[in-house]
Amino acid sequence: MRGYFGIGVERVSKAMNVGSLFRTAHAFGASFVFSIASAYDRHEGGLADTSDAARNLPLYEFDEARALALPRDCSLVAVEIAEDAAELPSFRHPRCAAYVFGAERGGLTPELLALADHVVKIPTRFSVNLAVAGAIIMYDRLLSSNRFARRPLIPGGPPEEVRAHEFGEPIWTKKERRRAAAREKKAKESTEDSPRET
Repeated sequence: MRGYFGIGVERVSKAMNVGSLFRTAHAFGASFVFSIASAYDRHEGGLADTSDAARNLPLYEFDEARALALPRDCSLVAVEIAEDAAELPSFRHPRCAAYVFGAERGGLTPELLALADHVVKIPTRFSVNLAVAGAIIMYDRLLSSNRFARRPLIPGGPPEEVRAHEFGEPIWTKKERRRAAAREKKAKESTEDSPRET
């Protein structure tokens, strides 16, 4: 999958949970991490974040939801147990996304949900640990990237071959072909419109 993703939290008070989530994000290749209205103590969080993600990835800290600033064309995906949320197995991940998680008990604020481009839920019977939820989301994003062979139809069967990427022709040749077709069409129209000699 092309693009990038970031992982963030809103109003999460347990630094160890955030540290564990940020470590998982680092392992899955997140481009950045962020926190909203969360006092993330790096020292305490570092006890769970043994990869030191907060020092190896950009960490953005925002005082409130409306202060959140994401890169241009980056979709905000709120992960929340909500009735109208898309279920993760049926969700198409945006190419460029920032996933945000709330506290286990309180969830995300209405202000943050209003900012979200997408709301997705993990189809579980109840809320799971923050880092577990993050790992599930990131693993699903990885699976949907089509970078891996499809699973075998039967246990122990051989996986399907990974199709080699087929590069299309360069964009400039497509544009040149369209320009040539437009010139040809214009020339044809101008000859049809010109008066004929009798």
